Amino acid sequence: MPSRKPRVLIFIVAYNAEKTIARVIRRIPLTLLDDYEIEALIIDDASRDATFEKSYETSKQELPFRVHTLFNPENQGYGGNQKLGYHYAIQHGFDLVALVHGDGQYAPECLPDLLQPLRDGQADAVFGSRMMTRHGALRGGMPLYKYAGNRILTWIENRLLGANLSEFHSGYRIYSTRALQAIPFHRNSNGFHFDTEIIIQLLRSGRRIIERPIPTYYGDEICHVNGIAYAVNVVLAATKASLQQLGIFYDRKFDCAPPGAARYLPKFEYRSPHSLAFERVAESSRVLDLGCAGGYVGGALSRSKGCEVDGVDSLPSIEPRLCRFYLHDLNQGLPALDFNHYRYVLMLDVIEHLTRPEAFLEDLYAALKTNPQVEILISTANIGFVIPRFMLLFGQFNYGKRGILDLTHTRLFTFGSFARAIRQAGFDILETHGVPAPFPLALGEGWLARFLVKANQVLIRVSRGLFSYQIFIRMKPRPSIEYLLKVAGEHSERRIQRIEEMAARARSSGSGELS
Repeated sequence: MPSRKPRVLIFIVAYNAEKTIARVIRRIPLTLLDDYEIEALIIDDASRDATFEKSYETSKQELPFRVHTLFNPENQGYGGNQKLGYHYAIQHGFDLVALVHGDGQYAPECLPDLLQPLRDGQADAVFGSRMMTRHGALRGGMPLYKYAGNRILTWIENRLLGANLSEFHSGYRIYSTRALQAIPFHRNSNGFHFDTEIIIQLLRSGRRIIERPIPTYYGDEICHVNGIAYAVNVVLAATKASLQQLGIFYDRKFDCAPPGAARYLPKFEYRSPHSLAFERVAESSRVLDLGCAGGYVGGALSRSKGCEVDGVDSLPSIEPRLCRFYLHDLNQGLPALDFNHYRYVLMLDVIEHLTRPEAFLEDLYAALKTNPQVEILISTANIGFVIPRFMLLFGQFNYGKRGILDLTHTRLFTFGSFARAIRQAGFDILETHGVPAPFPLALGEGWLARFLVKANQVLIRVSRGLFSYQIFIRMKPRPSIEYLLKVAGEHSERRIQRIEEMAARARSSGSGELS
């Protein structure tokens, strides 16, 4: 049984294109019909000329594929018009949607070549690039200032986004509708930088982008783009997305990573709660890791220090070296374990995720108060860090996918409020440290990240509350009132016994002298 041909929507955005729209439709290669089911959609974005009439007349002519025409009574903008076309493609069950411009700037003859990687399953989006052929854009009539601006902006966007595209600013694109369904393109701008925002979304969602060279053609079409405003907007969009990766900024439209992509990562190669905890746990100790995530710390302690580590988390662990793993949500309280068996309890970057951290600390104290040897190693984000303070100075308070203002954080602490919560729950603080920002995690292992960590450590010595990214505390349960009363009673009995023994010896000695 022959396989179904992919359904392709050739989506033509049009604005004041009455002179070119009919020719663009007729230039669509008929050879496409051998491999695809083709339909064309023209959306006239409130043109002030006869673009819609010309489109409609052409659609009534003898064509081997259907042409559907729509007219926006109010101008939706370049991005807004694309939103309509992509929604139409998804709603009507197309597999692929090809964006073509009604002014003829992008050659429809290239469609077979651009569609092929998608048909072969090699890509989720294919972009036609005018920059892949050396100086081809200039030979095709692209003005020098546009060529230079395109190259500069593309270089900036690649650096900010960690991409490697030859051009961010081509309007010739083909998308898999499955990829479009996976990203919130409807949240994007209605302006021309919609194209940059959708690239960011594809990159953040892990979609595959392939570029193919296309010829450049500049005719007598009128450019409706404000170049300066466009450049500012695309750089701002890329900067915001980059800051979001660092956990400094958050915008829902760039929150496209697939579920589970932001799993907790180990941080042992630089000063962090992980490395500080690892240094303080003695060899061959029994350890309980509350909120162990992937079990990285427990695995390291097991491998390097011969520790016996049990883990607790609400998500399954991936570390096979844990002795035991308990699937448990700490927001429901402590798991039913014998806490007297453990020498150390770890709570690294966990407390800020709990809805009632003070009550949890009190429960933890109740479970550990009869274990005089136990130490608790605990860490949390420092809301007093310079970046949140700087953001508030400008009226910004943006949660993000990670960092101090992680979307999953329910409670935030300073050094003072964290120490107060710990002491009031019944613990004595043995040591407190400020932790630098995880620059290697954000920037990669390199000289710059190492330098920034060391510089951050120097600044922490100047002002711990201002420059510490996280707070790390080693603590132990304070002896309870019941325990102190019990100890006082035991010591009293022993002292009374000694007093009575001394009195007895004295009486015995006195009676001997009398005799």
